Amino acid sequence: MTQPTQIIIHAARLGNIEVIQELIRQKADPNAKDEKGYTPLIIACYNNQYQAAKLLLDSGAEVNAQDHGGNTALMGVAFKGYLDIVELLINYGANLDLQHGNGGTALMFAAMFGRNDVLQLLLTHGANKTILDVRGLSVFDLAAQQGNEKALDILQN
Repeated sequence: MTQPTQIIIHAARLGNIEVIQELIRQKADPNAKDEKGYTPLIIACYNNQYQAAKLLLDSGAEVNAQDHGGNTALMGVAFKGYLDIVELLINYGANLDLQHGNGGTALMFAAMFGRNDVLQLLLTHGANKTILDVRGLSVFDLAAQQGNEKALDILQN
């Protein structure tokens, strides 16, 4: 991993806007990946750094970039429950139905981890509730396994 890649990913983790701006001015790649395939955008989103995520998106970061496990920024924030960043990613064209290596989607993460406000937002924007993971489980199955009755209500209405 190159030094600019290390620096931009670290700056994204911390939300250091000035460093990200300077690196982009110096032509650092906003889609650079670390050894796990994490991009600055994935890292910024996972660490709840809204302004850094927006700057990266405005600078050409790929909204649907996937790490080596197939996870996207949207999947990370659906798991974490960062509603404002979910909305940001949707506004920048995030694919709501991408699946990671085990077939999970952002909607499934939201249901499994009780992020019901995220679940509702994803559904409002057209997330597909019929997708199955590699085990053949749907978002309904995953919500039921977790005892997330509220998610089941949201999914059925």
